[in-house]
Amino acid sequence: MLKEYMKLITEARVYDVAKETPLDLAASISRRIDNKVWLKREDLQPVFSYKLRGAHNLISSLSDKEKQKGVITASAGNHAQGVALSAKTLGINAIIVMPKTTPEIKVNSVQHLGGEIVLHGNNYDEASDHAHKLAEEKGLAYIPPFDHPLVIAGQGTVAKEILQQHPNTPDIIFVPVGGGGLIAGICAYVKSLNPEIRIIGVESDEAPSLKRSMEAGKPVLLDKIGIFADGAAVRLVGEETFRVANKYVDEVLLVTNDEICAAVKDIFEDTRSIPEPAGALALAGVKQYVARENLKGKELVAIFSGANINFDRLRHVAELAELGEHREALLGVTIPEKPGSFREFCHTIGLRSITEFNYRYADDHDAQIFAGIQIRDGVQEKESLVSKLKEKDYPVVDLSDNEMAKMHIRYMVGGHAAKVENEMLIRFEFPERPGALLHFLTRIGEHWNISLFHYRNHGAAYGRVLMGIQVPESERDELRDVLKKLELPYWEETDNPAYALFLR
Repeated sequence: MLKEYMKLITEARVYDVAKETPLDLAASISRRIDNKVWLKREDLQPVFSYKLRGAHNLISSLSDKEKQKGVITASAGNHAQGVALSAKTLGINAIIVMPKTTPEIKVNSVQHLGGEIVLHGNNYDEASDHAHKLAEEKGLAYIPPFDHPLVIAGQGTVAKEILQQHPNTPDIIFVPVGGGGLIAGICAYVKSLNPEIRIIGVESDEAPSLKRSMEAGKPVLLDKIGIFADGAAVRLVGEETFRVANKYVDEVLLVTNDEICAAVKDIFEDTRSIPEPAGALALAGVKQYVARENLKGKELVAIFSGANINFDRLRHVAELAELGEHREALLGVTIPEKPGSFREFCHTIGLRSITEFNYRYADDHDAQIFAGIQIRDGVQEKESLVSKLKEKDYPVVDLSDNEMAKMHIRYMVGGHAAKVENEMLIRFEFPERPGALLHFLTRIGEHWNISLFHYRNHGAAYGRVLMGIQVPESERDELRDVLKKLELPYWEETDNPAYALFLR
């Protein structure tokens, strides 16, 4: 296997459109974590992502007859741009099937590169099925995003450059994982030359397709995935990518959205470039691994894999970055409703900056406050602060890892509704497309009253909605049956402590 891939990677045709990207020392993060961290700058490709390498290697290998007919693929982002640019360079017609939920910035990018856009379906799977159908009908060559030896080989040229550019020898290379093409190519090339270099994959904990597959010993289809790191959100790894990765990848780490956002900030501070969430996965893995192993003085490489991020998403990333770095704690605290209470609370937390303070009068006895508090020494300091507050008889709930609190509650504090009966609180992910909310409300019908609604656009393919619905206990199973038929990801939050503190 390694010999075959070594040959394919060595002979890969990528540099007609892709370029050799630099391997830059990230000086700031290196000092902070006491290891040398190198960033492989795939954000500097013409389409701001490594995906161009695999797409062009496969397209350029097609026969003249295949090129004359044209190519087709399904993608909502980076692979689409790679196929479009490669086809344009070679003078080939390219059809790109994209879900209707694809952000406009990505649709426009592909159009500017000369690709013909077909919008179909509400997710990648529906778009992919349609693309395969069109490929068969029109006799077009389908260009998969990862699961093909030539795509893997094209992406594997990243490893070839790393080993040529690194001043010494890397100890560990951290690779973001979606469908597995990049990590399969990197581990095949690196392990054929130096098996001692560790290859560690990094996935979002909302889309652990490779990790679950390696645990099972075969590709595993995930029931559902999160879409925060959408550039690497894949329900099923490729068969060929799994065959290679399962044998040669040393470990797969899972990182949280908060950790990803902290890594985005780290990369910005070192490079003044802004990665997309999937582009920062590898550095998030570096930081987690270094902390876990208490690693010092090692040569670590992280693939900065892409920078196709919507401007609207930056506010969300910035909000979560401090939490991911454990520099901020979000606390729900009950204080007496009387003059001087806030001053006494501030005295208890000491000389720490308050980053957020949300409050609204509810009654004459107690006040529930939502407080963001700056911390410096991570989890231990937060735990010490919580203990100190409890010693002063403040009822306190740590909301730092509470997804509903971070996404919704912090913008809704003060909305107590004591007279609302039989309220169920449910959190949804909605596809960002015209008519999605109307479709949802039509399916829900008029049988139950909506008592609360909160939505914010974060510039992603999916919007996040928090909804209260008045449903008698005897009808709740009926509502759950309706929700299942909607085929939308949802979570019941009625027992969430943040709801009890600030909204109920």
